[in-house]
Amino acid sequence: MQNQLTSDATLVHSYINGNECALEILIHRHKQKIYSFIYSKVYDKDIAEDIFQDTFIKVIQTLKRGAYNEEGKFLPWVMRIAHNLVIDYFRKNNRMPKFDNTDEFDIFSVLSDNSLNAESYLIKMQVENDVRRLIEELPEDQKQVLLMRIYEDLSFKDISDKTGVSINTALGRMRYALINLRKVIEKHNIVLTN
Repeated sequence: MQNQLTSDATLVHSYINGNECALEILIHRHKQKIYSFIYSKVYDKDIAEDIFQDTFIKVIQTLKRGAYNEEGKFLPWVMRIAHNLVIDYFRKNNRMPKFDNTDEFDIFSVLSDNSLNAESYLIKMQVENDVRRLIEELPEDQKQVLLMRIYEDLSFKDISDKTGVSINTALGRMRYALINLRKVIEKHNIVLTN
């Protein structure tokens, strides 16, 4: 079939130039992959359908405005839009994942996973950016210990030597950093629902 041979970039160009059928081919070509991605995040058929439709409304608006510049990367671009809409959905419904305040603060195990696919990588980057922003709100001494431990992978003995405090003080600051980070996350979840 002719449609199978036409590249995404050609179809996008054709749609921008007024060929409405080109978009139908693109939607049909990628529907399963995009819908499956959305469904794998929300686990609800109706919500997945809504987000899928919103994704293509955004795609159409961007293409009509002439703001599309992802030459040859149509599917990753649409997946990014879908991913952002999934995040918006969770934020609006106050369903952002909650992090348990355990001694081994779970969020950091997410950040160190090396076997990530493209969608997971985007989510990982979003989470990492959010966590770094939240860390900035911690008191300076707690922030310092947390950054040394998590991002520089220093032992508490090394942290103690570098900061000139006892190991117990370094451990205490780490504990309070995690407790306060949890409070900051909860505070932001409340803010996001307003």
